[in-house]
Amino acid sequence: MLWLRNLAYWLLVVVITPPFFVVVMLSMLVPMGVNKTTTAWALTLLWLLEHVVGLKYRVIGRENIPAKPSVICCKHQSGWETLATQKIFPLQVFVAKRELFKIPFFGWGLKLTRTIGIDRGNPQRASQQIVEQGSKRKAEGLWITIFPEGTRIKPGYRGRYKAGAARMAQLLQMDLVPVALNSGEFWPRNSFLKYPGTVTVVIGTPIAYDAAPSAEALTRLCEDWIEAQQVEIQGAGPFALQPPQVPTPVISRS
Repeated sequence: MLWLRNLAYWLLVVVITPPFFVVVMLSMLVPMGVNKTTTAWALTLLWLLEHVVGLKYRVIGRENIPAKPSVICCKHQSGWETLATQKIFPLQVFVAKRELFKIPFFGWGLKLTRTIGIDRGNPQRASQQIVEQGSKRKAEGLWITIFPEGTRIKPGYRGRYKAGAARMAQLLQMDLVPVALNSGEFWPRNSFLKYPGTVTVVIGTPIAYDAAPSAEALTRLCEDWIEAQQVEIQGAGPFALQPPQVPTPVISRS
């Protein structure tokens, strides 16, 4: 049954994506049209995951979502959160390394959706790109989503939190909204199969951009909150770390 559900999911994704691509091309003529149509595509996939695969979710802390555009600082365990954040939060853009823009189709799609591309090999230039592109997105009323660990981390572990999200928050004077989740326990990295169950998402109280004297200190505030929540929600899915670890082991990533 698991294989049949996943096969049906992927077949439906293949069927619906080409028509969505046509709509995306047409939506380029409308302000914010591409962002809205790609968000609709993401929400369709999220619906399929819930109703075909059986991968549901629950959100704790919706009341903590502020009214003004903010920087979403989110734990990253699978591809699920790249879809779900678009359902949970207002219209947003992601932050990604510029090298991804060179990937055919995928990279072009990132550019069309106004993704903030940064040069991670040049910190000074990256800060300039954050200010230049981030200021424009903020002025347009868009939220900004960033995964501070920089890559997907398997459940029960933590990556090295980079200060990019906090630096962006301080430079653009946007508060940080920390988000914890356990999606990787149901959607393993690079796996064809997604497993039924309920992902838990926890949204924290916004952290003011001036709550700490430096980007590093602000990052620690965000990291401490997220990782404390990870301990509370881990252990629910088939790919949870067994036995759960307290505190979570650290994976050092460059």
